[in-house]
Amino acid sequence: MHVSRFNQAPAEELTDVLLACCDVPSWARAVLDQRPYDGVEALLDAADDAARALTTVDVDRALAAHPRIGQRAAGDAGTAAWSRQEQAGVSRSSETQAALAEGNRAYEERFGRVFLICATGLSGEQILASLRSRLDNDDDTEAAVVADELRKIALLRLRKVVTA
Repeated sequence: MHVSRFNQAPAEELTDVLLACCDVPSWARAVLDQRPYDGVEALLDAADDAARALTTVDVDRALAAHPRIGQRAAGDAGTAAWSRQEQAGVSRSSETQAALAEGNRAYEERFGRVFLICATGLSGEQILASLRSRLDNDDDTEAAVVADELRKIALLRLRKVVTA
């Protein structure tokens, strides 16, 4: 979608698209409320600012829309396809899958939420290294990392929408 179309489309039409990028209604509203945009970068800047304002509750809500790393998102919906693209670098070998499953389990026990990383362009080994490293974070540090990873994913997905 071109930015001019984004600027003119009804909010109801764009809300679902934005929620597929980041499942937080306040984020979607903030992006919509700042229309019209001069270009893609202005749109992404506004989305970035809105993502940096997400609360802990917002982040928790958005995390519920993300599969565990290493698990193939099911379905044909845009979010499932994006998730599969984003995790394309993750090896499907049984060894990598077992290590990711164990890492996910340890992370969820430690932090009480799904491990989130902007996986685009990362190998399974890089993701595992990050997962293992982040297990040593304190709760506040990890919450900030998760919010930033969510922001990166939202911007990556929004860029796909406006440059498609």
